[in-house]
Amino acid sequence: MTYTRVEYISVHISFLMLFLVTLLNPINLFYKVDRPDHFSKTSMTIASLRTTGFMITRCLQTKHLPLGNLYESLMFLSWGFSMLYPISDVGDQNRLSRAVMAPSATLTHAFATSSLPQQMQHSTSVVPASQSHWLMMHVSSTSISYATLLCGSLLAIGLLTLFYSGVGSFSVVNLEHNFQKQISISPPNPCNNIRIQANVQSYSYLLLLNSRKCQLINCLDKWAYQTISLGFSLSTIGILSGAVWANEARGSYWSWDPKETWALVTRLIYATYLHAKIDEKQMGEGPAVAASMGFFSVWIRFLGVNLLGVGLHNYGWLVRR
Repeated sequence: MTYTRVEYISVHISFLMLFLVTLLNPINLFYKVDRPDHFSKTSMTIASLRTTGFMITRCLQTKHLPLGNLYESLMFLSWGFSMLYPISDVGDQNRLSRAVMAPSATLTHAFATSSLPQQMQHSTSVVPASQSHWLMMHVSSTSISYATLLCGSLLAIGLLTLFYSGVGSFSVVNLEHNFQKQISISPPNPCNNIRIQANVQSYSYLLLLNSRKCQLINCLDKWAYQTISLGFSLSTIGILSGAVWANEARGSYWSWDPKETWALVTRLIYATYLHAKIDEKQMGEGPAVAASMGFFSVWIRFLGVNLLGVGLHNYGWLVRR
């Protein structure tokens, strides 16, 4: 059996497993049934192993780490999402992180296999200058940092969505104010007692709903911070190793290439988020807005520069089309 056939089987089985896990996400998130949860974990394990098999096959075929083109980079990114899936399960009783990892892995995998032309999915050889160990460290750590930062940003986007939707704390405060006012001015009679009892039930319901909402926001905020902190550290390793390789290959650590510029922009955005979380201990929409901006910055850095064919870090897909 040829390498191409093995790759084809591995990639399509991996996508099928990822798709099944994504379909089961709502059940695992809201109902927490043991059997679908176990099936999701097993399916994600199979998907991770199959994607790992694809990358090993590419390594044997090309004699280098499978990050030589956009297709391989996207598959590596999808693999990073799938590897973060079991890690995120540790300590996350609400399974919120897993609800982000599975769709991210599926969509990235689908874009790589369905949207890119066939000629971009074939293995390619790299020039000798690109076979440096520093470059391999740079590309691998940067790709994993992409996956981690994107997951953290998606959690922050979920936090913002929850923060600005449904019942807010102001609703509870207003209801409490009206309830106390009604008690103070209402004479004691059966009709007023029924009305006050109805307001008590409404106030209790809103208070319980708001409490659960706050707990969910706290959980999202915690996991977004921890995930982005990890991704920021991996991004640091990627930038430093890339600078060392660039100095060896081009004689300069930094050349203000478009992708390098966007790397700086992305880093400043996430540094702003971490600064707000560490120094001021803020929670809520402020830092989450910065993390949400980082989501778009990462995709511009990863896909926008690559596809438009600008600078040294590109695959020129849109230009060739």
